[in-house]
Amino acid sequence: MYNWSTNTIEIHKDKTAYSIWKLEQLINFGVGSAKIKKQKLLQLMSSLDIDPAKKKYLSFLLWPKKVS
Repeated sequence: MYNWSTNTIEIHKDKTAYSIWKLEQLINFGVGSAKIKKQKLLQLMSSLDIDPAKKKYLSFLLWPKKVS
């Protein structure tokens, strides 16, 4: 993925920061033909700095519904 506003070489040195940054980029700007792994999204959801409405919607989609 090419990003003109972030030095990806520097951020790639910290694996956690890179994972969070990449996931935020994919959520905010589209994934193209790639897919976001559910496990990775669940793992990093609390660390993501994305729009609260988007975060709430993703949480709604990911967590299982209670059946009564």
